Amino acid sequence: MPHPEEHGLQVPYSLPALPGMIIDVRDHNVLKVFSSPAGRSRFGAIVSCLALLALSGCSSAPGFLWPNGPVADAQRQHLWLVIALVMIVVLPVFILTPWLVWRYRYKSQATYRPRWSFSLWVDVLIWGVPVVIVALLSVALWKNTINLDPYKPIASDKPPLRIQVIGLDWKWLFIYPDHHIATLGQLVIPVDRPVSFTLTSATVMQSFIVPALGGQIDVMNRMVTRLNLMADHTGEFMGRNMQYNGEGFYAQQFTTRAVSDSEFATFIDQVTTQGQPLNAHAWGVLKQQNNWKDVARILNDGLPPPAPMVAFSQLPASLFQDVARHQPIAWNGSTATDTSGKDTSHHDRTPAQ
Repeated sequence: MPHPEEHGLQVPYSLPALPGMIIDVRDHNVLKVFSSPAGRSRFGAIVSCLALLALSGCSSAPGFLWPNGPVADAQRQHLWLVIALVMIVVLPVFILTPWLVWRYRYKSQATYRPRWSFSLWVDVLIWGVPVVIVALLSVALWKNTINLDPYKPIASDKPPLRIQVIGLDWKWLFIYPDHHIATLGQLVIPVDRPVSFTLTSATVMQSFIVPALGGQIDVMNRMVTRLNLMADHTGEFMGRNMQYNGEGFYAQQFTTRAVSDSEFATFIDQVTTQGQPLNAHAWGVLKQQNNWKDVARILNDGLPPPAPMVAFSQLPASLFQDVARHQPIAWNGSTATDTSGKDTSHHDRTPAQ
């Protein structure tokens, strides 16, 4: 490319050449920059990467914005209320800022008031509106904190289904104490029936959530927390651990299946008759740092899992309590189902160490 001085042009400053860019100074003292084919290619690559980055947060699994239970639905309504109240402050800023810039631009016909210093209605808007919004947000938060308390049972004419959850590396063990079975990799619940979870961890701190059904609850070693959820539609929903707990964190997911009462009864019968015993050997495999698919292969002699879960039909009745209290598991003890209808493990407040 000819040097600018060959055309009799005086370049007042130097413009560093960028990769993939061509500098053209043939039109008087105006510098024009055009993108070359290489530059356009790089620009397209950048746009594509940004688009992929934006889409990386999308998922086909439903979350609380597409609720499948009363708790998630209440959370969504609370979110929309908060957004609506906040928009009262945010929208005027986005609307009035460009309007003010245009109206009071240089050489505009807007009234110039250099001595202006006070306006009552402006002060009322600036201070009064935020105070009202904060008050409304506080009331809404207070009410929903009480109504959506994870320990609060869900009102229903059906008795709640009790499920004990043990967090492991990097999997969840679901125990059905009233049916004396357990599953790994899949949680099956009946639709339109409350589910009362009691949760503990056999390893580090974790966080349990099924976004389509409701909120998140922390799961800690030597402690027991509670969560109440219910599904009002049949379907499959993704559940996961939201607390980073090591390199296998990304794989600590499970499928939640909400099924009809008859399908749930069939599931109980199948696991009871086809499940394998959860003995000391199986527990040793569960305690390893692996996911549920790895457990299925080990317990199935290296073969792929025959079903989308691992099913256990024989396990100690006090397994959850023993894990929560960090005491030896009574493998040789009674395996009779606890028929008291009560789970007293949540009274154990032994601090985690």
